[in-house]
Amino acid sequence: MGRSISNSNTVKRHTILGAGGSIGNSLAEELLQHNQIVKLVSRSGFTMSGASSEKADLTSYPATLKAVKNSDVVHLCAGLPYRYEIWEKQWPRIMDYVIEACIKENVQLIFFDNVYMYGRVEGKMTESTPYNPFSKKGEVRAKIALELEEEMHRGNINAIIARSADLYGPHSVETSMLYLMMMKNLKSGKKAQWMGSMTQPHSFTYTIDCAKAMRLLADDSKARNQVWHLPTTNPGLTAEQWVKLIADEYKTDPKLMLIPKWMVKLMGYFDKTISEVYEMLYQQEMDYHFDSTKFNSYFDFTPTSYEQGIRETIQYLDKTGR
Repeated sequence: MGRSISNSNTVKRHTILGAGGSIGNSLAEELLQHNQIVKLVSRSGFTMSGASSEKADLTSYPATLKAVKNSDVVHLCAGLPYRYEIWEKQWPRIMDYVIEACIKENVQLIFFDNVYMYGRVEGKMTESTPYNPFSKKGEVRAKIALELEEEMHRGNINAIIARSADLYGPHSVETSMLYLMMMKNLKSGKKAQWMGSMTQPHSFTYTIDCAKAMRLLADDSKARNQVWHLPTTNPGLTAEQWVKLIADEYKTDPKLMLIPKWMVKLMGYFDKTISEVYEMLYQQEMDYHFDSTKFNSYFDFTPTSYEQGIRETIQYLDKTGR
């Protein structure tokens, strides 16, 4: 039987490690709307009305411990530059320090995670899908997820892994494939672009749903020490379906161009970010089916439809002048 969604009357002190990004911003807004106490922690000292802020380098244990102090819930939403060599060096250290600090301060940890550790999956990705990374970055994500899970299973920490598919929605324009390759181009009269298969469905998770879900998880003691897939609409859409949906909202032609795999590899010789994307192309070649039935059923939560999500994202882009 699913749980009914209600506003929590308990005020908690939430600390967001990695404020200023897609999920950090969405989560901060969600928590503030529900009258929670929010502290934003980032390298830059990112600020938001209604929240306190603090500069911190999460690769420093003293800085991490200071950031975690006086918190009830810590949300690890940090994003690192999209470089394997940076991930390999910094992610294990960050996870070590955040776990150690949360244990020392007896603070609940919610780690916002992705699906890289699953690798190439046949069928649905669920919370029980084994880790079988198909990329170097996936190996890093598997390593840090397993470290946290081990501490959870030992009973050393009260934690949750909140996992999402590729993101779209407000605050995600710097990193969202749908925005960078489709929405931005169609709005300016250019052809939308895609890499991989035109015909395989691809799930995307809406940033606002992520934020709502993470607040609900933080408020539910029975949700602790588990992996949760954040609410995502299924089935996913193919590239052709995505471009039609977006073009209809922009009232333009659904023009779409496929970037061949060989061209992505060639472009990678001249652009480091594209070279890092190349090893992840398998995600666009398979049926990328991210299943959130566990969360949807438990919390009686209906994910935002893709039509509504795209419409609200365009409204956000118009409002922010993008």
